[in-house]
Amino acid sequence: MTGRTARVVLILSAFVVGIALTFGVIALLLGPDSVPLASQRATVGGPFRLIDGDGKPVTDQDMKGKPFLVFFGFTHCPEVCPTTLFELSEVFKRLGPDGAKTAGLFITVDPERDTPAVMKDYLSNFDPHLRGLTGDPQAVEAAIKEYRVYAKKVPLEGGDYTMDHTALVYLMDKQGRFVAPFNLKRSADAAAAELKKYL
Repeated sequence: MTGRTARVVLILSAFVVGIALTFGVIALLLGPDSVPLASQRATVGGPFRLIDGDGKPVTDQDMKGKPFLVFFGFTHCPEVCPTTLFELSEVFKRLGPDGAKTAGLFITVDPERDTPAVMKDYLSNFDPHLRGLTGDPQAVEAAIKEYRVYAKKVPLEGGDYTMDHTALVYLMDKQGRFVAPFNLKRSADAAAAELKKYL
């Protein structure tokens, strides 16, 4: 490194450190309340209006009053979705009578194929506390955006398609606020014990 290059690097480094110190002092003087909440934690979840397997409307307001789990997927999913729904079913079984104090939502990312009747038939294979939701493409897309879910149609040979999508389970509290991703990589008993904390 030449002497001139070293001086330029030193000056730039001093400038960056100075900016960092300036913002640090401002943050200390103004306090943590001056930082917008949105920058502290991204908003996950929000208003939605969908329909269940019986064609009845379900909104985010209907879910308030009990903690609930949300999983986005689709009925033609070959592995991840049925596995996740099975694991969630095991958690609800471990809850016993407390299962009625919480809920699980399986929201489709494929409304083109997942009609209410299809969702009802598919969910009949899992715990009854899991409720399948669908709707018109606009309503489903709105829910996908509220939960910051990635979902994309992927064409297959022969004109068929599959869906790439986020495979997280969202834990929501009694007010419908996002708590954290719900960990299913543990025993069903441990997962049920955590869910009970929010009853």
